[in-house]
Amino acid sequence: MLTTSATLTATPLTLNPQSSHAGLSSVFAAAVVSQSFCQLLLNQPERALQQGYMGTPFRLSAEDTSLIVSMNAHSLKDLAQQVVRTLG
Repeated sequence: MLTTSATLTATPLTLNPQSSHAGLSSVFAAAVVSQSFCQLLLNQPERALQQGYMGTPFRLSAEDTSLIVSMNAHSLKDLAQQVVRTLG
């Protein structure tokens, strides 16, 4: 489950430099420990974020949800690098 009211669409991504992006760590932690979640995150990020992990929803801001969904990564390493580059 996703605990944000974000609409997952192809809208321009705008980032708030004051945001902590704390929810992203739980997404990456789940991807590290679960190969099946990792593959879902890479192939169907909207679905992965909506499902949460092991019954626990991700607490992501609308900004972080849009960030993950907008990425086109082929590995977890690639996804992490893209996120870091984007967040600067």
